[in-house]
Amino acid sequence: MLHPDRLFPADLATRELARKLFAEVETLAIVSPHGHTDPRWWGENPHFSNPADLFVVPDHYVLRMLISQGVSYEALGIGEGREKDPRKIWRTFAEHFHLFQGTPSRLWVDHALSEVFGLSERLSPKNADAYYDRIAECLAKPDFRPRELHDRFNIEVIATTDGALDDLHWHQQVLDSDWSGRVVPTYRPDAVIDPEADGFTDSLDKLGELTGCDTGTWQGYLDAHRARRAFFRRMGATATDHGHPSPRTANLSDTQAAALFDRVRSGRLRDDDADLFRAQMLTEMARMSAEDGMVMQLHPGSWRSHSAAVHAAYGRDKGFDIPVRVNFTEGLKPLLDAVGMAPELTLILFTLDETTYSRELAPLAGAYPGLKLGPPWWFHDSYEGIRRFREMATETAGFYNTVGFNDDTRALCSIPARHDVSRRVDSAFLAELVVTHRLDEEEALELAPLLANGLAKAGYRL
Repeated sequence: MLHPDRLFPADLATRELARKLFAEVETLAIVSPHGHTDPRWWGENPHFSNPADLFVVPDHYVLRMLISQGVSYEALGIGEGREKDPRKIWRTFAEHFHLFQGTPSRLWVDHALSEVFGLSERLSPKNADAYYDRIAECLAKPDFRPRELHDRFNIEVIATTDGALDDLHWHQQVLDSDWSGRVVPTYRPDAVIDPEADGFTDSLDKLGELTGCDTGTWQGYLDAHRARRAFFRRMGATATDHGHPSPRTANLSDTQAAALFDRVRSGRLRDDDADLFRAQMLTEMARMSAEDGMVMQLHPGSWRSHSAAVHAAYGRDKGFDIPVRVNFTEGLKPLLDAVGMAPELTLILFTLDETTYSRELAPLAGAYPGLKLGPPWWFHDSYEGIRRFREMATETAGFYNTVGFNDDTRALCSIPARHDVSRRVDSAFLAELVVTHRLDEEEALELAPLLANGLAKAGYRL
């Protein structure tokens, strides 16, 4: 099911060099500095319930493809009147698995079925029940619990993404255990930064209760963020993460910012206040990162829950988040004017708008010392997406203004698959630079492990 030369160049000489480079990185430890695995997995180390809950129900890549071809959410175990038999959900997945031909999801699922569960044929309606039984049998064994899979996958460190109000008790449970795995939290403050977030005012009240800071005032609110960041750092966090609609930033005076906060806090927002507040808070978070050394990540450019009907019926994260155009050069200027040259700032930029790679992101990261480029994200963490990123970003930003690869996934069994894809694509890219005499082979051999995990460790200060 998995060809040993998958994703390698067709040209035989280049392929041979790609094989050589990949051999240097294939078994290197996985560094996963940004992702969305459930912290409970690492704290409690529970058995996964069934194959459908592992592969289908939580995977928005799978959901959106199946929904686009007329499969109902209910048939996939979601919503009122949902199918509750996981075997039937799995059969539905198998009946439609052909829809994933040529997609990264197909690569990831094939890799997990083969490498994690030892299955040698592609999933189909014919083998669906047998595969369900095999996977279910495996999941009942101690060796297939999250911590054991973490060790089996050779994960050196993995980061979760955690809300600003989270008490991180699962992380504390890891620290209190005798398990040697390293799991660190990431500070994600969107719920207490976005005035349009559900329950925003209540979240600010809770932020004040947790920190003892007066979140009814601008300075008290900023102090509360500093307190929570310090708590996250004590729990092992090295990074923050920010999911904003756009990369717009602002640099208001203290008086202007305080007045804006008063309007936001009271709920008396003017037309542009919500977006302006998010913009100002990106600059404030960058200032704090320059103070405390936490790496800052920005993930803009997604129109969340594009289908109002789907959002109303089934909630968020159900496959209807769509990329939109963004402007980094203009949007980031206030932030960069404020702290862009600060020696302690590292701001990692991600995009869903690939047109910005060579026009904006690579030139920005190729100039400002605090900017780094994150790897292709979400819709673009594919063979083609990684290639496009390398081709468009390397010529201006080079390799060392990027942070290698991170898998950005909720699906534990896809982590080694995603890193395998990235390492193969990067090995092929480096091989092509060598055979076209833009890079020496010795340089490629030095770069390959940096792209595999070295730049991620350095970039995220892990």
